Amino acid sequence: MPDDIERARELIARAQRITVLTGAGISTDSGIPDFRGPEGVWTKNPKAELIWNIDNYRDDPEVRREAWRERLDHPMFAAVPGRAHEALVELERSGKLLALLTQNIDELHQKAGSSPDLVAELHGSNHGTVCLGCGAVAPMAEARDRVRAGEDDPRCVHCGGILKATTIMFGEMLDVDVLTRARDATLACDLFLAIGTSLGVHPAAGLVDVASAVGAEVIIVNAEPTPYDPIASVVLRGGISEVLPQVLRM
Repeated sequence: MPDDIERARELIARAQRITVLTGAGISTDSGIPDFRGPEGVWTKNPKAELIWNIDNYRDDPEVRREAWRERLDHPMFAAVPGRAHEALVELERSGKLLALLTQNIDELHQKAGSSPDLVAELHGSNHGTVCLGCGAVAPMAEARDRVRAGEDDPRCVHCGGILKATTIMFGEMLDVDVLTRARDATLACDLFLAIGTSLGVHPAAGLVDVASAVGAEVIIVNAEPTPYDPIASVVLRGGISEVLPQVLRM
């Protein structure tokens, strides 16, 4: 591991244009469970994945009620950024960071101090709501307050439509503009750093292929093996909050 960390540091020192992709693993030390890891929410309870399917959510009031119960108590809303999030702020200050692409919906990068202009949320954010009827958006805090006050399936105050989080559910298309921005940042980088992601969900995982195709070095930092480990220049195992600050020490 020490040799791998030193090799990663050398690649980062040499790089001029770094694009970062983060996944759930960067936020587990902040108390937010991941989905697919050994202790993941869906690993322990496969049925929990049902509430993330847009058809189930739209058509089944009980699925929505369960989703709102989960949102009310989810540790995401009280979470604070960890050392790994802070290390990426330091990377930004170096002037080398092109974009911070994230599969996470917790907004911890922004809370840590990463520039919102550099953060691209591939799967949206859990801190807002959108109406499936009229498209009105609002802070998630407002809907959670209504649930806390007794509503089990709060509806849009404008049209009475179904409210959902401003996240991308299974069965929904990713935002084309966000995806284009992510691809452009990957095409332009000379180093691609994938952190805390299983690299099993596309199209986000495919960005590693894009980076490799344009000749960028690839560094993967993850607790578990990923399908892209064989094409990475360096693969680092271990706790993200321990490893990443060492790698990004400026």
